[in-house]
Amino acid sequence: MRITGLGHAGMFIETTGGSILCDPVVKPSFYGSWFVFPDNRALDWERIGAADFLYISHRHRDHFDPWLLETYVRKDIEVLLPEYPTDDLETDLRKLGYHNITYTHAGEVIERGSLRLMITPLRAPSDGPIGDSSLSVDDGTASILNQNDSHPLDLEKLLSFGKPEAYFTQFSGAIWWPMVYDLPHDAKQNFAHLKREAQHKRAMYYIEKVDAPHVFPMAGPPMFLRDELFRYNGLGAENDSIFTDQAQFLARLEKEAPQYAGHMFIPGTVVTIEHGKQTVEQTLYSDAEIERMFTDKWGYLEEQRANRQSELREEEASRAPVLPPDEMLAAIKEWWEPLLRRGRIFREGVGGPVRYTIGDLDMVVDFPRAKVREYAGEETSYWFTIPPELVSTNIRDHEIDWSNSIFLSMQFAAGRVGKFNEFIYTFMKCLSRDRIEYVENWYAEQSDVSEDIQLQDWVVQRRCPHLRADLSKTGKIEDGVLTCSLHDWKWDLTSGKCLTTQGHPIRASQVEDDLHTAAAAPAA
Repeated sequence: MRITGLGHAGMFIETTGGSILCDPVVKPSFYGSWFVFPDNRALDWERIGAADFLYISHRHRDHFDPWLLETYVRKDIEVLLPEYPTDDLETDLRKLGYHNITYTHAGEVIERGSLRLMITPLRAPSDGPIGDSSLSVDDGTASILNQNDSHPLDLEKLLSFGKPEAYFTQFSGAIWWPMVYDLPHDAKQNFAHLKREAQHKRAMYYIEKVDAPHVFPMAGPPMFLRDELFRYNGLGAENDSIFTDQAQFLARLEKEAPQYAGHMFIPGTVVTIEHGKQTVEQTLYSDAEIERMFTDKWGYLEEQRANRQSELREEEASRAPVLPPDEMLAAIKEWWEPLLRRGRIFREGVGGPVRYTIGDLDMVVDFPRAKVREYAGEETSYWFTIPPELVSTNIRDHEIDWSNSIFLSMQFAAGRVGKFNEFIYTFMKCLSRDRIEYVENWYAEQSDVSEDIQLQDWVVQRRCPHLRADLSKTGKIEDGVLTCSLHDWKWDLTSGKCLTTQGHPIRASQVEDDLHTAAAAPAA
């Protein structure tokens, strides 16, 4: 088996049973904000595009590049489609002319001669754009796991496919917190540090659970080449950003878990595995060029910024004309109010008005009343400032997932009083009837009926209230606070209150209290 790195989460897997093209991206994504780091334009895309199978893990634009697919990938390629609750990814692919679609099923093995494949989808509201997935591959000569951005809960089922020899996984997350938030600078630095540590802990959790001898960090970080975002590259010009790079992660991996061999995986990296023997070589960049990318990163980024301004101008020219404020308000009102009426759990979860300043439009989404209206001067706990050209373009394109467009672009500002509210962002990635209904049903089914487990001197419900992870494997308790290591959510066990966001309480009691209760109970 031969695996070529294509940049970000992209890879080209050549096997004894055919070749698989995974998540290829060249164009900048999220309104021109994210460029592939390092530059991957010089790869042989003609050869890569002639693959036998196409696998797009999910709809996020740093994984799904319509321009590249239309330019290089033949329309009759067999598409391996993850099993998602809504058909948005399938619709996107069919619009591009791809109709040779294999509908995969969660956890089922697909065989193509000597090639065995398994796609493991995730379907919770916060899994990418309602859906993320991983790809397991075995051709008799090697077995690998391409996990990219996904955070699977049932690792036993995932690894039942077979123990991978090489493990490809996200290590540097895709999120806008805390960079876009209105915070004091020292607070932003502290939150950025905490976010980087949480991302690192999650990556290490999976590395240890998967236990593959060879680890390849992938799916990040981006390059920001827009002038207003340039300072947020890497850890940030002022240490207030969250994007750990490959060299930094590999250095920590070597120190913290030397039993695993970590490898640089960038555009042009070629990994060859055959019956337990593995080689890694760099074919696009020399060792000296790679060293310079990381030791003189700001110099490399400055060169990229200077050379790629035409791509930014091209993206900006593709945006819609800015709508007048009254037309914009009417369009959002017509689009969102029917969805708000269907989203009872969203309305209750947000519990108040959210303010949006969009150019000259100052509006409120009144979640409890399911109304979109002009701002009336009331206090709000959550507010956004968004460029009107981005909203106008989302309206023109009827973009149903604003996290997969505006929010990941980081071309907006946000503020809040109090904790993160998951329901606001989830609503804004569910701007279609199918998505609203699916997520409403998903939340409604989350009332916990699982068994309890004991962690230290506490008895807690087995399933995490966030995304149903098994807390017997992911839960850690310190000073009465439970942390689920999968996403670093926290609960105060004495009250059961979630410390990370509104809602999501946990069932918990101390073992001593249980014993006292049992002793005081009358005999049957």
